[in-house]
Amino acid sequence: MNTSTVTSHQETPWLALYSICLAAFLVPMAMSAVNLALPAIAKDLQVDAVLLSWIPSAPLWGSVVLMLPISRLADIWGRKRVHLLGLCLYALSSLAVVWIDSIEWLLVFRVIQGLASSFIFATAMAMVAILAGTKRRGMFLGIVSTSVYLGLTMGPAAGGLLTEWLGWRSVFWLPVPGIFMAFSLIAWFMPNEPKLVGSEESRQYSMRQRFDVTGSLLFSLSVSCLFFGVTGLPDAGFVVLLVAGLGLSGGFVYQQRRASVPLIRIDALSQNRIFNRSMLASLFMYGASFPVLFIVSLYLQYIQGLSPGDAGKVVLLQALLTACIAPVAGRLSDKYDPRILATTGCGLYILGFVLLFFVGMQTPLWQVKTGLCLLGVGFGLFSSPNTNAAISSVDPSRLGIASGLLNLARTGGNMFSTAIMVVIFNYYFADQILQPEHYPQLLTVVRITLLLGVLYALSGGYFSLTRGRMRSAD
Repeated sequence: MNTSTVTSHQETPWLALYSICLAAFLVPMAMSAVNLALPAIAKDLQVDAVLLSWIPSAPLWGSVVLMLPISRLADIWGRKRVHLLGLCLYALSSLAVVWIDSIEWLLVFRVIQGLASSFIFATAMAMVAILAGTKRRGMFLGIVSTSVYLGLTMGPAAGGLLTEWLGWRSVFWLPVPGIFMAFSLIAWFMPNEPKLVGSEESRQYSMRQRFDVTGSLLFSLSVSCLFFGVTGLPDAGFVVLLVAGLGLSGGFVYQQRRASVPLIRIDALSQNRIFNRSMLASLFMYGASFPVLFIVSLYLQYIQGLSPGDAGKVVLLQALLTACIAPVAGRLSDKYDPRILATTGCGLYILGFVLLFFVGMQTPLWQVKTGLCLLGVGFGLFSSPNTNAAISSVDPSRLGIASGLLNLARTGGNMFSTAIMVVIFNYYFADQILQPEHYPQLLTVVRITLLLGVLYALSGGYFSLTRGRMRSAD
């Protein structure tokens, strides 16, 4: 009987981890699969190019606008409860797409999917961090990161096949049974919150804390202004909106310093060097990584003349290598200083960018593949150790908000680098359709984007290296 009890106790963390990984795989896969269904959606719903561009953009706003408020509510209400609510909301909003017949309603449900994803990813890493304890934290975080990257990797291929075989609506409804399965498994195997937090006293303290409504409103308004301002650059009206967002962000920081129970303890965050430097490293590294697949896929199809399918196989090299390296790097970060592993990853990432920067009109394909491989290995070495270092540096009662801040840094990096890329494209091409005579300009844009990626990655490497030492090598 005692042996059975011990075995069950040992198995439960792994079963709970695999349940979280199932959700971490399915949701990114479903989100990225939609991109391959866009032409079919445009044809079926009679959508113009502007509205079509909002189909992938709408959930990004939904995910960011509530990231910190939801993270804080998860610390108060319970991360498992908020995570399950997010899975349920995502599944129901995906099913609702089956009955919609207009682009407006599709965008509404895409926003809801984004909101639901903020519930899911604001809590996932915090749940895994406490589930793993200190000795296996990096390994567990690496396994979850691999699930996310595999989902993102398989999403486009799955979206293309589903759209061709079952229609574009299947991209939304087919993952739903798996998401409900993840819901059931997490509800069953994930220990309840009081068992996870270090002490019952800590749990009761967290539950008594008030929710910062004013700070939440300021945060949501500032993020909304920044997001919509970025999407409209360089139009003057959107620049005003962007400036308003920056002003509201300053107001948010001012309010947080004076609130009795803030969303973010600004002073504590500024004093926690490991966490704030890890967050800044994440901001710049994700800013470097987000435009890569887009800009390289354009180079391969327009300048190298590859078909979309062949170009897709080439750019998948980066994501597949990241998915393979991330769990190994996470395991190593449990034994060795995460700072060294993450900074080494930044260095390899920079080398990959340098190699891609020197591509030309007649560059052999092996050079592009080698550059993408370096990017994949580098990001795999960076992602899990960086998350492990950040999560390990905060109090268990604040893991939800810490996880939310890391996700906010990731999304903020994506938004920042995308805005810069949009400005560059508008400057060189405006509303022109790319023709062979524009390919030299396209190559210039590719190189500028890659050069900016080098600068972002250098900044990420600096913050990673200077975060401070966590542990000595075993």
